[in-house]
Amino acid sequence: MKKIMIIFAAMLSHLVGFYGVGQAMAQRTLPGMKSVEVKANMVDGFYTGSARNGGYSFGVYYSVFKGNNANEWTFGGEYLQTYKPYGESGRIPIADFTAEVGYNLHLFSNYSQFFHLYGGITALGGYETVNWGKTLLTDGATLHDSDAFIYGGAINVQADFYLSDRIALTANLKERFIFGNSTGHCRFSYGLGVRLMID
Repeated sequence: MKKIMIIFAAMLSHLVGFYGVGQAMAQRTLPGMKSVEVKANMVDGFYTGSARNGGYSFGVYYSVFKGNNANEWTFGGEYLQTYKPYGESGRIPIADFTAEVGYNLHLFSNYSQFFHLYGGITALGGYETVNWGKTLLTDGATLHDSDAFIYGGAINVQADFYLSDRIALTANLKERFIFGNSTGHCRFSYGLGVRLMID
């Protein structure tokens, strides 16, 4: 009888873990839990090495889960590189260096806690450089857009797919609204990331 009880308890424990109840659920998005995330995104279209009007971005973010509803505060930095077409085949590089503070609202998660969906807002500020500060173009023309301090915000949607209690793959959509510059005020990006729980 004792052996049967042990086997039954082991099976129950396995089923509980499989369906996301108990320990598997308790170890994800707990209040005070922290994570570090690295993201790589395409910006304003699909970027290739010769793209004239697209770009890419890389970001590193630190997040803290607050309360029992899995909402989170996020702090991070991002490097964003885009291009503006110039002439018949040229392009002008535009680079943004920004610091960001955001709040992500937990919208949905499945019962097993494998999938989490967030929507959030972000405040950002930083510096934008156009053609790396060079105002004279290769054909002798003068560039009127100049480097500037920038500020603004963003709205984003992100999905997390947990591979384990400590590792999640992420997919995100983000629309940035930037002011203080003269090269355009909207930047749409999409991409993937990896989130590592550190506490």
